[in-house]
Amino acid sequence: MPYVNCKLVGSLTKEQKKEIAKQFSETLEKVAKKGKKHTYITFEEVKGENWAIGDELLG
Repeated sequence: MPYVNCKLVGSLTKEQKKEIAKQFSETLEKVAKKGKKHTYITFEEVKGENWAIGDELLG
């Protein structure tokens, strides 16, 4: 059972999340032979002020 955690700075629309979930699911089904019904995907949207690269905050 695949589990994908998509963590990003900022936010996505519902339509964007649907398309990303579709693409992830199709890729896992094609490459790893894992059915879409058994693929779990979460989205974590993080404010830039809560994410840094080195000592630089992204927001």
